[in-house]
Amino acid sequence: MIQEDKIDNTDVVESSITYLENRGFENIKADIEGYETPKSFIKAGSDISITPDIVATKEGRKHYFDISLKSEKPRLLKSKWLFLNTISNLKSSRFRIITVRGHYKYTEEMLESINLTPNYLIKI
Repeated sequence: MIQEDKIDNTDVVESSITYLENRGFENIKADIEGYETPKSFIKAGSDISITPDIVATKEGRKHYFDISLKSEKPRLLKSKWLFLNTISNLKSSRFRIITVRGHYKYTEEMLESINLTPNYLIKI
C-alpha cells in the first residue's frame, strides 16, 4: 500500500495483523500507530523511502508483507513490490502480498504484469 492509502485504511492493516498473529507470526512490526515501525529502505541519491506495511517472523525466518488495495498510482505500487521481493530474496526472507475482498482481481492483474506468481498472494 502506498503512503497516501495508509491513512484511510488502517483497519485493513489491523485485520491483517490479527490474521498473521492467528497463523503463528511473532515480532510483528507495522507501519501504523501503536506498532513499532519496520525498517525503511532509502534509495541512494534521492529522498524516496520504501517501508513494508508489515514485517513479522515465523520459525526464525523474516517475512515482509505488503497490503494490496486499488490504488491511484499502480506503477509506484508495482515498483515497491518488485523492490521488496528483491530484498527478501537477497536476505533469504519471504515476501507476500495481502489483499481483501473487492481487490482480488486488481491484485492478481498487478502480479501478472510484473511476473510474480499468485503464490505471493494471501487473500483475507
